[in-house]
Amino acid sequence: MIGFLVVLAIVAVLVIVTLAKSVRVVQQQTVGIVERFGKYKTGLQPGLNLLTPFVDKVRYTIDMREQVVSFPPQGVITEDNLMVSIDSVIYFQVNDPVRATYEISNYIQAIEQLTMTTLRNIIGGMDLEQTLTSREEINEKLRYVLDEATGKWGIRVNRVELRSIDPPPSIQDSMEKQMRADRDKRAAILTAEGMRQSAVLSAEGQKQSAILTAQGDKESRILRAQAEREARILKAQGEAQAITTVFNAIHAGKPDQGLLAYQYLQMLPSIAQGDSNKLWIIPSEIGKAMEGLGSAVGQIAGIPQKAEGNWQAPEISDASATPEVEGGVQDKAVAEADNAVQEAIAAAQSAAVSGRTAPAPAPSTSPEHTLPQAEPPLER
Repeated sequence: MIGFLVVLAIVAVLVIVTLAKSVRVVQQQTVGIVERFGKYKTGLQPGLNLLTPFVDKVRYTIDMREQVVSFPPQGVITEDNLMVSIDSVIYFQVNDPVRATYEISNYIQAIEQLTMTTLRNIIGGMDLEQTLTSREEINEKLRYVLDEATGKWGIRVNRVELRSIDPPPSIQDSMEKQMRADRDKRAAILTAEGMRQSAVLSAEGQKQSAILTAQGDKESRILRAQAEREARILKAQGEAQAITTVFNAIHAGKPDQGLLAYQYLQMLPSIAQGDSNKLWIIPSEIGKAMEGLGSAVGQIAGIPQKAEGNWQAPEISDASATPEVEGGVQDKAVAEADNAVQEAIAAAQSAAVSGRTAPAPAPSTSPEHTLPQAEPPLER
């Protein structure tokens, strides 16, 4: 009984082991490499797979997803003999698990070593400046070389990135100084350009201000000149009207010798007010002198003994009704004013000529018109 139980247990164990060796579950995006007696037989696809127990064996499990591998920084010498430290990241994917298993023992280590040698070859043909500014070019060259070399391993390199390129500390310090100097230079240039633009704008503002000031001065002078011309025109018109009014008033009033005598008496105080008049002669018979003053003055040319004629009294116009002088009729107004003045002067001259040609009346012999001879003046 005990032997039967032992045999049964052994059979159960063998069944369990056989099932374990016969059934294999493979995950998604994973391929299992099956060997039979050490030789490749087939590849297990994702899902449930049955194997021949104790004959087939899953040697490797290959991940078919894209993988990312970063390599530690590596020292690389540039063309100008400067050591730079470069660390890179490789994105690759296994597209043939059989070749990736049997063509290369460790494809990750192989990719790392190939990346190092390729970087040294590429960076060795560039100087430091090109190395720092040609990342895209280096990435493309490195990806092309790696993809071509790993193609026979069943691996495709999708992308290569250089994470950092670190020059020596002394070079970094020099680069910082250079960048600082470059920025200071650009700042100085921008400051100079700002000052230049400010000066240009200030000059343009002063120019426009001067132009506007000159235009304002010009317009002001034009307006003052127009106002002065209008004032002269109005003054000339006023003088012409005044001369015409006085001329008509004198002739309308019919002046005679008595009026002239009265005017003479009115002028005597003015004559006596002079500072240089130290001696003044007064006739002894002032009464008779006054009576005969008209005959003593005599006949003045152009003034009759007695005013005759029909003279119309002038009409006094309203002073506020000043004729408007506008730009279009200013010259005409000036011409009319000049003509009026000339006519008034001509009328006065014609009146004076007619008075000279008239016969003078005989002087009166009446004693009341005879002035006594003045006494000799006193010496100063």
